Amino acid sequence: MKKSSKAVFRFYEELNDYLPEEKKKVFFAYNFKGNPSVKDVIESIGIPHAEIDLILVNSKSVEFSYSLKDGDIVSIYPVFETLDISNVTHLRKKPIRKPKFILNSHLEKLTGYLQKIGLDTFYRECYKNNEIIKIAVREGRIILTQNPEILKNREVTHGYCIRSISPEKQLNEVIDYFDLYSKINLFPDKNLSIRENQ
Repeated sequence: MKKSSKAVFRFYEELNDYLPEEKKKVFFAYNFKGNPSVKDVIESIGIPHAEIDLILVNSKSVEFSYSLKDGDIVSIYPVFETLDISNVTHLRKKPIRKPKFILNSHLEKLTGYLQKIGLDTFYRECYKNNEIIKIAVREGRIILTQNPEILKNREVTHGYCIRSISPEKQLNEVIDYFDLYSKINLFPDKNLSIRENQ
């Protein structure tokens, strides 16, 4: 019988959206057996790896393949699309500096809004998750979805799970998350309530 081990985790910023209230913005214990990869543990907790840019274990940057050990202290940070942390992170080759998006089903209105403000955005209602992933990988697109499970696919490197319900709020959410204010090169539709960058 394998001995039970324990590590301590903390998730930062919007990664807390996936956690129950008692685990938000605090360190919490995680019991495990064997030496699972930190990626497997993170996704078992409910966080898609595509929204993670930096994992520190005992204050050192590690890859998703790192094998969790008893007593580890793990800090997980979200994607830094607008901040180059390539010298400290071991998770992704580079952030996407010229964002291009692909959206899955139920985000047709958001697609239209993103296109109206001049962003490279692709959408087909008929596409299944595996087709979306193939296009995203081939064309270097960021997957926008309301289904976090697609972001847990090992081939996905860049993606974000939309939290808001209304398309207008979804637009603001994407602009805020990826800091896209400087990328907007067309006048937004006058009916869209896009916040000014403050």
